[in-house]
Amino acid sequence: MIELPCPWCGPRNVSEFRHVGEVVPRPDAEQPAPEEWRAYLYLRANPAGWTEETWFHGSGCRRYFRVSRHTVSNETRAPGAMR
Repeated sequence: MIELPCPWCGPRNVSEFRHVGEVVPRPDAEQPAPEEWRAYLYLRANPAGWTEETWFHGSGCRRYFRVSRHTVSNETRAPGAMR
């Protein structure tokens, strides 16, 4: 069983959450090139190792938060609340 550490509800089964995706920097809104928007919307690194991800706790507090997760072992590090 994989557990995710929700900052508000504590550790919970991953079935309570929805994976939003990897955290990627948003391109500059003033002069975005089509290639930048395409990369932001569709391309992900998908590394075998640590990655920063956003999750939504749909069956609990209904909030978004970030977790550092190892994609091979599913080990997680301290979560960060999103504003």
